[in-house]
Amino acid sequence: MRLRLATYNLESLDDRPGETPSLAERIGVLRPALVALRADVLCLQEVNAQRVGKSGPRTLAALDRLLEQTPYTGYHRAAPVGPHAVSDVHNLVILSRFPIRRHAMHLNDLVSRPVVHLSTAPTPEQEIGWDRPILHAELELPDGCILHVIDAHLRAPRAAAIEGQKLGPQAWRTTRGWAEGYFVAALKRAGQALEIRLLVDQLLDADRDARVLVAGDLNADSSETPVRLVRADVDDTGTEALGARSLVALEDLVPEDRRYTVLHDGAKRLPDHLLASQALARGHVATDVLNEDLQDEWLVEQRSTPVLGSLHAPMVAEVEL
Repeated sequence: MRLRLATYNLESLDDRPGETPSLAERIGVLRPALVALRADVLCLQEVNAQRVGKSGPRTLAALDRLLEQTPYTGYHRAAPVGPHAVSDVHNLVILSRFPIRRHAMHLNDLVSRPVVHLSTAPTPEQEIGWDRPILHAELELPDGCILHVIDAHLRAPRAAAIEGQKLGPQAWRTTRGWAEGYFVAALKRAGQALEIRLLVDQLLDADRDARVLVAGDLNADSSETPVRLVRADVDDTGTEALGARSLVALEDLVPEDRRYTVLHDGAKRLPDHLLASQALARGHVATDVLNEDLQDEWLVEQRSTPVLGSLHAPMVAEVEL
């Protein structure tokens, strides 16, 4: 049995009145990209919610419209639940051709909030929590086995706000304040990655041959701390016996000249990842990045160009089970 596993950051998919470009215009670009993936399992990030009326519940109506007239309309869906229910922006969603046995969100329940001392904040001692949860779904495959899919979107490496230290959205009052804000952001991003690693270890504790996929926008290249935390490569742990617990970056098998999902001022970056457990990676067939029409995010910002599709390219991998 061959599976196609994909990840795609939809770049704040929304349906706001008067928004430019409109949802219909964005669907014209995003829908063909989704169909081209031919994914059996699709991990999405940045799915914004819409309210029913002024005080009604949040729904994923924009996503529903995007998926119309595609094979994904009949897919099973894992979305935010429980105390981490659908939020206004940046929701995670997993679409699966196969039944979803259960799914759960994790936010500071595997890793406690660290306490830090900030010299530039009015309240020096502060608990630092993560900005977004991770989404874990258990999929029932036709062979009777379980595929564990972890969808994640880690914090971007931009300085977090420190009370009294900002002059504006992008301007800081002091370099000390900016430095502490950047430290807090790095802590949040690394903390989310640690939570993913601990979840992966839990799954491998229960079944050393567990099929696990970590997918999503980790806002970090392969050499940066968050990805290294999630992968736990033998080069980092220094112990061959722990190699069975390391994750394989399926994107590493894409030719280097096409191994990017974001363009920034001409520089090719890879913040999006498909990381597989050893049992899943053994069946790897191919990985592809659909980045042919990718816009340069820096140029888009400088020119205030409307983003019709996404500033991230989707990635898809095939595995044989």
